Order: sequence, then structure tokens, then C-alpha cells
Amino acid sequence: MTLFRLDASIRTDGSTSRALGDIVEAEWSAVHAGSAVVRRHVGTAPLPADTWANAIAASATPESERTPAQVAAVALASELTDELADADALLFAVPLYNFGVSQHFKSYVDLVLTDPRMSPGAVPATVGKPAVLVTVQGGNYSAGTPREGWDHATAWMRRILEDVWQLDLEVVTREFTLVGVNPALDQFTELADELRVRAEEQAARHGRTLAAMPKAA
Repeated sequence: MTLFRLDASIRTDGSTSRALGDIVEAEWSAVHAGSAVVRRHVGTAPLPADTWANAIAASATPESERTPAQVAAVALASELTDELADADALLFAVPLYNFGVSQHFKSYVDLVLTDPRMSPGAVPATVGKPAVLVTVQGGNYSAGTPREGWDHATAWMRRILEDVWQLDLEVVTREFTLVGVNPALDQFTELADELRVRAEEQAARHGRTLAAMPKAA
């Protein structure tokens, strides 16, 4: 069994999304001891900014006429898709940045979608694979809060992972991660602690579920 894990946090220390991802991974590894975990850190080792444009250009260019940059972009898209196709389970840990999806994760998705195995109209190489999405938010944008609807990332990620890539997806969300960092949020300290515990429990539960799921057909 193989787990593919992607992290999109720009932080190497103190990352909440990484910490929750670690919980999911630990539960999966406890069941599949010794199994491989393939890692991709797009937050700290981002994809080159021009790769997607080069891959798009390559798709409209005969192979014999492609530039070295276009050849490299196609090869990287294939490598990324291989990581997804070869894994038995998938874990994505992606924080909310400035009310939207991480640019590094967006660039990753855009490039993967240029591979013929993941392009529109194809049955994706990821179809039916079990997956967990971990996402964290500095504030709270749930129903009834003053900034309800300001989370412009989670719904997009679900559409990509559930509907486009056709993964069997579970989602873990932790809110108020800036409580204790931003003094304006100090009034929510007790609630933030409750949400942290709830998210950690949910991550552990989904990690166990991920480990128990059979390989996709």
C-alpha cells in the first residue's frame, strides 16, 4: 500500500495543516506499517511559475517542435500524475490563504489537469481512490459568523477532488487557528480550543477510515 501526501503550507514549523495531516498519516501508517509514503511539498518547494503555461503550449505543439521548457513541463505533469495514479490513498493538507486557495496548490492542480490521464473528458487516473483533505482557517467563516462565505477555497477544492478527480473524499477543517496569535480574536480562545480538539479527533477518525478502505478498482 502507498499513501501520497501533499502539503501546501509555506511554513516548515508551526503549521497547523501539517500537524493535522500528521495525525491522518499516523493513523494510516499504524495500519500499513512499513508501507511507502510519497510526499510532495508544494508550499516550500513550489512548482515553477511558468510550468502550466508551457504545458498548455506543448499540448498545441508537435512533439518534435517543443521547446526544452515545454518538454520539461509535460514531463513534470506526467510525474505528478504518476504519483496520484500509483497511490492507494491520498492526503492533501492545504491551508486557506487570504480567503482563497493556496496559489501553490492551484498551480499544482492546473498542471496535473494538463496530463491526458486527468484532462477534461477522460476518466481520471484517480477515480474511486480514498482521500482526505485537511484545510485550516485563521478565522471562522461558517454559517452565522460575521464573515460567512469568505472561505473561497474549500468549495473549489471539493469540486476538484470530488467531482473532477472523482476521489472518495473526506474533509477535515479547523477554524480559528489565529486565536492566540491575533489579539483581536482572544475572546474566542475557549471556542478555538474546542474546535482544535474536534478537528484532531476528526483527523484521527478519517485517518483510520482511509487506512481501512480497499484499493480502488
